[in-house]
Amino acid sequence: MTKAFTMRLPEDKASELEAVARADGVPVSEAVRDAIDHHIDARRKDKDFQARLSKLIEDDKRVLDRLAR
Repeated sequence: MTKAFTMRLPEDKASELEAVARADGVPVSEAVRDAIDHHIDARRKDKDFQARLSKLIEDDKRVLDRLAR
């Protein structure tokens, strides 16, 4: 399953992204997906991010538990 997103970029960044994608021989959408994959992988390896994520999960769990009562 896929989900469509709309993204707005400053014109200079959009031009740079298009140039990078052309140089790599891929569509812009593929270049964006690749960048997102790399960003998520970096976050998975980042201990500070993981600690913040764990706190969010615990906070959300407490709220959901209260709502379930």
